[in-house]
Amino acid sequence: MQQSVLVVNCGSSSIKLALYANSSASAPIMTALAERLGGENASLTIKGELSHCESGLMDHRQALSRFIELAKSQLNNLVGIGHRVVHGGEAFHSSTLLTESALAELRPISALAPLHNPRNLMGIDLCNDLLPGVPSVAVFDTSFHQSISEQVYLYGVPYDWYEQDQVRRYGFHGTSYRYVSQKAADLLQRPHEDLHLLIAHLGNGCSACAVRQGKSVDSSMGLTPLEGLVMGTRSGDIDPGLIEHMQQSRGMTLEQTMNALNRESGLQGLSAGLSNDMRTLLEAEKNGNEAAARAIKVFCFRVARNLAALSTSLPTIDAVVFTGGIGEHAAEIRQRILAAWRPMNFRLDDALNAQHGDQCGRISQTGSPLAMVVPTDEERMIAHDTYQLVTHD
Repeated sequence: MQQSVLVVNCGSSSIKLALYANSSASAPIMTALAERLGGENASLTIKGELSHCESGLMDHRQALSRFIELAKSQLNNLVGIGHRVVHGGEAFHSSTLLTESALAELRPISALAPLHNPRNLMGIDLCNDLLPGVPSVAVFDTSFHQSISEQVYLYGVPYDWYEQDQVRRYGFHGTSYRYVSQKAADLLQRPHEDLHLLIAHLGNGCSACAVRQGKSVDSSMGLTPLEGLVMGTRSGDIDPGLIEHMQQSRGMTLEQTMNALNRESGLQGLSAGLSNDMRTLLEAEKNGNEAAARAIKVFCFRVARNLAALSTSLPTIDAVVFTGGIGEHAAEIRQRILAAWRPMNFRLDDALNAQHGDQCGRISQTGSPLAMVVPTDEERMIAHDTYQLVTHD
């Protein structure tokens, strides 16, 4: 009898679901997306073994209840539920079975990720209520980065801020980096422990990571997912003095400024509100839109600069790897990023880059520093961890 695992990613107005038939499945047998939850135009779309689409006013509980009702027969052999949780703080170094004590330890960490963890916890609580008796597992974006050393994760602030308030660099997108670094080793037919990789996870959220011998040693993201690269709507790195400046210049409150940095900045802000979607910006740039061109130029330069900085944490660079929605599908963006990193002298194979890599993911010419495209699969990693914990604990 197959033992299935459900993967849940709960956001502020959405729930993403993926059902895997067993631990070795490379693709889910069913996926579902509930979006615009809480509004009158909310929708639930299910694809795979069951195909269904409906819309109307519904909240998170109603959407998940409806999915469980419709997918009842496929959930008969459900042995575990894996939840993406953005922040695990210093308490969680690996994926964790969510016992009552683990949940009690997890809840206070929401203060470190107020935009994300409360939503993740809502998904956990809903599943515990609607699917009682099915164990839940938390798979953390931060856990892969627990191997980062003190010299990398400490900020230049009073040390008691770290001791008492957990102020430090944590890093995110760790589930993606763990999968991609293992997949890159497989594609290169080299031991995971021998590789030194720079990986750029580029989507609506963006970060970069240095992976030495299979372990994260540096990350562009910090205490929260706001630090680092320019993203879809997040600013990335800023001078902290900007917050005081905007208070004095425009009378903006802390809440207003942080909201702008998280939701109105990045590609969205640099393009003067045109879009946070790179596809839209590339098309607009072709049509002569200067704001779109400006946003793309800043985005690419900031990725190149961060990759160069992260290389300080590696003894050598065996490959630069692109992943995430932009990293996997935007050939022109990859070309511009590597061209901006001039000292490395990357020479791309235009044909391979246009097709997003050969069978091994390579997009660079022979003799050039190696650049690759490796599609990520965070849901598969969450399903794997969940299955391992619920069947082997």
